[in-house]
Amino acid sequence: MFERDILALFAWLVTLVEILGIVTAAHAVMRTRTSQGAIAWAISLVTFPWVSLPLYAVFGRNKFNGYVRLRTSRDRAVHHMREQLATQARSEGYIDEGLGQQWKTLVRLSDMPVMRHNKCELLINGEMTFGAMFTAMEQATDYILVQFFIIKDDELGRQLADILMAKARQNIRVCLLYDEIGSQGLSSAYINKLHQAGVIVAPFHTTKGKANRFQINFRNHRKIVIVDGRLAFVGGHNVGDEYVSRHCTFGSWRDTHVRVAGPVVQAIQFSFVEDWYWARGEIPQELSWEMTRAESGNEQTLCIASGPADDVDTCGLFFVEAINRARKRIWIASPYFVPDQRVLAALKLAALRGVDIRILLPQKPDHLAVYLASFARYEEIIPLGIKLYRYQEGFMHQKVVLVDDAFAAVGTANMDNRSFRLNFEIMLLNFSRPFINQIETMLRQDLTRCRQVDMNDYQSRSFLFRFAVRVAALMSPIL
Repeated sequence: MFERDILALFAWLVTLVEILGIVTAAHAVMRTRTSQGAIAWAISLVTFPWVSLPLYAVFGRNKFNGYVRLRTSRDRAVHHMREQLATQARSEGYIDEGLGQQWKTLVRLSDMPVMRHNKCELLINGEMTFGAMFTAMEQATDYILVQFFIIKDDELGRQLADILMAKARQNIRVCLLYDEIGSQGLSSAYINKLHQAGVIVAPFHTTKGKANRFQINFRNHRKIVIVDGRLAFVGGHNVGDEYVSRHCTFGSWRDTHVRVAGPVVQAIQFSFVEDWYWARGEIPQELSWEMTRAESGNEQTLCIASGPADDVDTCGLFFVEAINRARKRIWIASPYFVPDQRVLAALKLAALRGVDIRILLPQKPDHLAVYLASFARYEEIIPLGIKLYRYQEGFMHQKVVLVDDAFAAVGTANMDNRSFRLNFEIMLLNFSRPFINQIETMLRQDLTRCRQVDMNDYQSRSFLFRFAVRVAALMSPIL
């Protein structure tokens, strides 16, 4: 009798899970943004519901409804700030109307104008980046805004905390925003110490309470520092010892950041304010919105901030537009290469029209599934003449795009679905020839530390490796 009850209970449980898998598959079909993702989820949920249901609970949410609702409120609160910035930039002669017309699609994606009279300084390693960043913070006279995806309580993280606390004690307003998942290892002692010194600290999370720890989508991947509304820093570095090649598993860390002065700083600051409003429900007070031209240089720049609450897939469309506009070359450096069908088609078409396409990737993986998925497109793109390179010296984490001699972009966006659709990202585009030349020189130096890969790099691998690549490719919509 007891055994029959157990069997009946087990049969009931199996039936319940199967029904739940079917219902959830229907939910995935209706809610998943891409047909590839919908098909992948539907098949896995119906076929393997025991495994797929918990995975879908963690990875499957693709509508940032809470943020979208708050965005309606936020738009009323800060929309006038965006309009005022554009009006101010136009009245003071900072908008480059010619480039704005030439790159109209990018301007519409940005919802900000191309601004002149900026100066960008390229920072090509952790020591340069944090040296310049910490110096700027120490010289702050009004306020410091800091935003990172990852902050660690290690030597570099404590150095950042010491500077922020020292400035807060000098009555400099300091705001620190960190992503709650990216910085999940950050100790409460670290945060409390900052609070006690007067630093205003806020975590960025997409759901409230304990549920956020299970929500790895919709992370804030931006890395931004603003000093007094006059200087900004944007790029790939997070705060951790490995980013300065200290105690780094990979031996060394290759990343790129930009220090920028000029009116575009206000556009970057506006991105921070939007994120701060989500995290705190308030706009930081007494910020400087005065636009000032850089002391030297007249570089034309455009800030593109993107996120899952945008009306369109801003980040993915940025890559598509950049690739489609390339006529001679497009060079891309990214730690991850999991292009969706739009970006893949754009790359293929560019290759067919004779564009020099070079994609720099790391040799060593930091996330195995994403690394494996990067091999999945070898057989499609290498025969078309697209050149893939693997960086040999340590880990390459930079996010850089170079299009012809037209513009260069540095920021936080990777070539994967997370950046295209799921994360909050920021890219800074520079249309000035001197800066473009610096990016070209930097990437040429990186190429000397790379090995060009060919079909044999994939075809000579074991069956198990190639099978793992195919499995990882199936997961690409959530990687």
